[in-house]
Amino acid sequence: MALSFCAQRPAAFLRAPGQFLLSWPRLSSRDPPLEETVIRIPRAWQLRLQKVESKAARRARLAAAAATPNTRAGKLLLRTRREDLSQGTGFVVGRWERPRLVSDGWKHRLSRGDYFQLERTKQELPQARDKANSSSSFPELGVEPQVAAALQDALAISEPTAVQKQAIPVLLGGHNALCAAETGSVLPSRELAGQVRSIASYLCVRLGLQVREIGGGRGMAMVRRKLCSGPTDLLVTTPGALCKALRRRMLSLEKLCFLVLDEVDTLLDPSFVDLVEDILQQTPFATNSKEVNNDWDPKTQLVAMGATLPKGLGDLLSKVTDLSSFSMLTSYYLHRLQPHVEQKFVRLKGSDKVSELLQLLKDQNSTSGAVLIFCSGARTVNWLGYILDDHKVKHVRLQGQMPAAMRADIFTRFQTGQFNILVCTDIASRGLDTTRVELVVNYDFPPTLHDYLHRVGRVGRVGSKFPGTVISFVTHKWDVDLVKKIEMAARKRAPLPGMEAPVKKP
Repeated sequence: MALSFCAQRPAAFLRAPGQFLLSWPRLSSRDPPLEETVIRIPRAWQLRLQKVESKAARRARLAAAAATPNTRAGKLLLRTRREDLSQGTGFVVGRWERPRLVSDGWKHRLSRGDYFQLERTKQELPQARDKANSSSSFPELGVEPQVAAALQDALAISEPTAVQKQAIPVLLGGHNALCAAETGSVLPSRELAGQVRSIASYLCVRLGLQVREIGGGRGMAMVRRKLCSGPTDLLVTTPGALCKALRRRMLSLEKLCFLVLDEVDTLLDPSFVDLVEDILQQTPFATNSKEVNNDWDPKTQLVAMGATLPKGLGDLLSKVTDLSSFSMLTSYYLHRLQPHVEQKFVRLKGSDKVSELLQLLKDQNSTSGAVLIFCSGARTVNWLGYILDDHKVKHVRLQGQMPAAMRADIFTRFQTGQFNILVCTDIASRGLDTTRVELVVNYDFPPTLHDYLHRVGRVGRVGSKFPGTVISFVTHKWDVDLVKKIEMAARKRAPLPGMEAPVKKP
């Protein structure tokens, strides 16, 4: 028996949890059958066996998921040269599922030359679809007939967008509001202030209202002359110019009726936030609609607007007023990638970006729309401009170190079509009228997801003839971190992470 026990392995059968049934085969038919023996397995061994089994099951599940195609017959949501990583519009990624990303390996130098492209899944703007599905008009929302007529005559705007339908009744009701939409007063730049003033002047002239603009870069003597030239009903200004005027007691905000913070995410930039807080501290804000409509002692109604709403906005506003008094007005596509704009991400070596850019500009049809090329700083704008000059590429440059008058003249020439290529910093990514733009090139990838959304917002705008395309050059490891978040949000059809609204809807 001892020899047979060592020479032959027992057959093991699972009898119950923690038990194995062992039996040895008979040496011959003449031998009597052996009794079955039950061996109990220690608890630690059982847990170890279960852990090994769960790892194997997980590997099998991941292998099966990898073998499952992300595409179906029909339109693609995400296109790449690796077909197994492309994703069709009919494929849905679960909320907690972690799909395979094209950009997962982009921090390795061997990934240079790889790319993926977010296809255009909608052929028209979300605002255009909303207008087509509704018959509301500006007069029906409570807008003065003279203003509605001016909108039609000056801008050919007759129907409000979805977010305007939400916002106009709330604002006319005297409520404080946070308003955000995917397109997109105290203003962050002189160019945007001038643009708002020109439109506001045309709309207000029919109402007998006087509009004035003050901005930085022109000296306080000019600001004083403008403020002393007569009564002002609507003042369009930048934070720096307004703060200087307040400190010199050129004007007071005690009788201010409305304060609009446009491009509010930019106003929370370190270069602006202290100025904005100083302005807010000097403004007597209303906590309800009754205080706004009080004829004897009216308080200021506050409206903050932008294409994105940063988290720090709630902390800033809570210092000067009650957050519960705010109405939250947002569109569905807020903080989401725009479905009507084609977006391509190309992994490149830094020294290859110039040649790639020149090829893009060469392929651009002369009858096509304008091109915006975004750089990280003024030095890069100037350097890239010299390169384009050497290759006889007609263009203009726009960056913050230029004098105010020069910046205004440059952007006017670009808007009017004298130049079709603008090399710029993020100074041109907020609010400016860029309906002529067909292509945006992120020569330097933006530093934040907020900046990426604003750059994408330069194309596919209301009134534009072009659906728009954005091409981003990805060179650094920190660029890849942002690209992975963008790709994940695109595959899950979810908002970009870390961009939650600062005040929750009641």
